[in-house]
Amino acid sequence: MSYIKQEAGRVKFYKRLWFKIAAPTCAVIIIVGGAFAWKTNSFLTKISKGGIFSAIAHNIPGVNNELKGEKDGRINVLLLGMRGANDPAGGTLADTIMVLSIEPKQNVAALMSIPRDLFVDNPATGSKTKLNAVYAYGEQKGAGQGMANMEQVIGSITGQPIQYATVINFDGFKKIIDVVGGVTLTLDKPFDESVQFNQPQVCDGITFTVPTGKFDQKTANVYWPGTRTVKRVRVLASYPLCTNAHPECNGDFKLDTGTHTLNSTDALCYARSRETSNDFERAARQQQVLKAVKDKLLSAGTLTDFSKLNGILTNLGDNVKTDMQPWEMKRLYDIYTQMKDYKLYQKVVDGTDDPEVGLVYGKRDDVAGDILLPKGDNFDKFKTLFQNVFPAVETAAPKK
Repeated sequence: MSYIKQEAGRVKFYKRLWFKIAAPTCAVIIIVGGAFAWKTNSFLTKISKGGIFSAIAHNIPGVNNELKGEKDGRINVLLLGMRGANDPAGGTLADTIMVLSIEPKQNVAALMSIPRDLFVDNPATGSKTKLNAVYAYGEQKGAGQGMANMEQVIGSITGQPIQYATVINFDGFKKIIDVVGGVTLTLDKPFDESVQFNQPQVCDGITFTVPTGKFDQKTANVYWPGTRTVKRVRVLASYPLCTNAHPECNGDFKLDTGTHTLNSTDALCYARSRETSNDFERAARQQQVLKAVKDKLLSAGTLTDFSKLNGILTNLGDNVKTDMQPWEMKRLYDIYTQMKDYKLYQKVVDGTDDPEVGLVYGKRDDVAGDILLPKGDNFDKFKTLFQNVFPAVETAAPKK
């Protein structure tokens, strides 16, 4: 009986004033926080192999938050750029292949470009292919296999463990530049790509519709009886060639000497151009653009502008993939931002006579076409370059 009286004298907690005020507030926090966590987790799941809950777990005291390679003093991240899986014109062939190496304790970083036409052992096919095809064949076997295969091949070429990889397609590249408001580049001489973006193709009545008056002919040799001496060449078929009425990059992409702020379309045109130069010079331009993007992304104005950050989060999910978990991305960012006045070394492997970076020569393969092979027919010089890309420690910029 006394228990009943005690209960009657109490005001139930959900009728108290503090609860009536706090409950709606807590509900809003839970709903908004839950929605944010869902959206963030959805985004992170799209681009990486982890989610927000993995990131939370690595904030628990005592949990190891060390990146692969961090203990050994060097972190290597493979950067791949390509058209995109939905692009029929070689969508998952890697146009851009770079290795970003960071030595945090020495306050140095290196960005090194590897030629896409390098002829390598492809683990996805068990045969030799061009390096740019390794990712594509791997993805045919299963999502994520392309990155794993590329890490394996690049590791064997460079002699360095490749701990992580990131892939971005053309749309992702353009969207990042749109979000940051363009990139600024300074050219010490004029640039002109007059060939690549207006090359004739067989007239199709849809895209290639402007006749050139030229033809693509399929031929066969006719030999003198009983010999291998060519008597004449017989035309089997003849196809008229046309150009695109609305070519990419206006057909003839030009930039004058001086400083330019390029929008996303022009930046992509500049980074893709190679016909009037070569793949090696294109790789150098890609590094130039990447550095300009990095400078813009990591500027105080960009990282503190919510609208820009929100734009990046919203747009990148379908255009970027990585095998880093969310906490690893955060850790890498923290490491990078702690490197004050670091020294960046940029290298492009090419076919010149330069003893340091001129490591390849060209050859024609009956199946693969024009390929590149390592000088000496082994990758020893590649391994030396990647091992010694950083000079003596005392020349590196000191940390502040």
